[in-house]
Amino acid sequence: MGVFSSLSERLNHIFSKLTKRGRLTELEIKTAMREVRVALLEADVNIQVAKKFCADVSEKALGQEILKSLNPAQQVIKIVNDELIALMGSSNSKLIVASKPPTVIMMCGLQGAGKTTLCGKLAVLLKKTGKRPLLVGCDIYRPAAINQLKVVGRNAGAEVFEKGTQNPVKTAKEAVEYARSQGYDTVIIDTAGRLEIDEKLMQELEDICAAVEVSEILLTVDAMMGQVAVNVAKTFNERLEITGVILTKLDGDTRGGACLSIKAVTGKPIKFIGTGEKLGDLEPFYPDRMASRILGMGDVLTLIEKAQQAVTEEDAKKMQQKLRENSFTLEDYLVQFESMKKMGGLQSVMSMIPGMGGKVKPEDLDESKMERTKAIILSMTKKEREDPVIINASRKRRIAAGSGTSVQEINQLLKQFDQVKVIMKQLKSGKRRLPF
Repeated sequence: MGVFSSLSERLNHIFSKLTKRGRLTELEIKTAMREVRVALLEADVNIQVAKKFCADVSEKALGQEILKSLNPAQQVIKIVNDELIALMGSSNSKLIVASKPPTVIMMCGLQGAGKTTLCGKLAVLLKKTGKRPLLVGCDIYRPAAINQLKVVGRNAGAEVFEKGTQNPVKTAKEAVEYARSQGYDTVIIDTAGRLEIDEKLMQELEDICAAVEVSEILLTVDAMMGQVAVNVAKTFNERLEITGVILTKLDGDTRGGACLSIKAVTGKPIKFIGTGEKLGDLEPFYPDRMASRILGMGDVLTLIEKAQQAVTEEDAKKMQQKLRENSFTLEDYLVQFESMKKMGGLQSVMSMIPGMGGKVKPEDLDESKMERTKAIILSMTKKEREDPVIINASRKRRIAAGSGTSVQEINQLLKQFDQVKVIMKQLKSGKRRLPF
């Protein structure tokens, strides 16, 4: 279901009861806030953070102008939305850029948080904005850590600077000099992690910060760890004065409490979120967009950005032309599946459409069904893809044998394709509108 799905369902249930009431009493708001607090605690939000959040919302929701307004339930939901945004940091926190290059970013965190892979993800993200990053291997303790960074760097298209098991502080200094001489504007240092916080780990990180001018100290924490992740962030921040957090594994079935607690506990913003295992699965963190998703209002801006990355302007124009001419074929249908995959898959896309997040069940969005659909279309001839009307019983048997599927699945696909064409016709004529 993904991050916050159960919290979204709980909050929607609580607010749906409020919206049915019309005018609200003080008791009804207090009861709703008690339920919200329970929902937050179940989502593994820090207990002090949950208490303060509900107290702040209650105080604002109990104002006379809210109680007397025509639609108090909507006003309460707006207050909750505003407080969620404030809780997570109000606005997107951009990376600090050094006045004189290179900008040095030190990545730190416990072992297993996905720090090394994140170095590659960050490099990919920075390259998209025109930056030239250099990855630096300073984890000399974990077996194969530097080899892993080399693989990540190769896949990300970024050079890796390493000096084997040389002292990490010396390596960091040499890497910055190398970056300066070779025209790299950003240095990403992959430091050692431990299974738990210890003095040696912290001292080494402090020594690297003392040796090179670090602009960003980004802590990688695993969202699946819940409150443990918050405690890790608190400890690292007390010792190192981190500048921001990267929260990983937000694509899993995690309760997401760390996302709502870290800023309030450490005072430091979440700068990026990891949303998958691929190198492109790292996004800047926007508190307002996350609040919208938590409240089941979708995240249209991120959806649009993902679509722009997945589909070129030329492809979009071609598709518009096909819709105008009503010449949408199964070949085009296949292209749409590939675009969907680039955008993070069907579940990721549906979770960002307003009103869809909590209503669509995982079994309805079975990604393996998409692969079977793809196999069916690829088993058709060019002529069959362009004109599915010619697909008779014998052709269906041939396609089923070629794709390892059944005639029934082919019938379902053809029916589904006809329905899509009808919807597209309606969109073209203005009889139907997209939900955003």
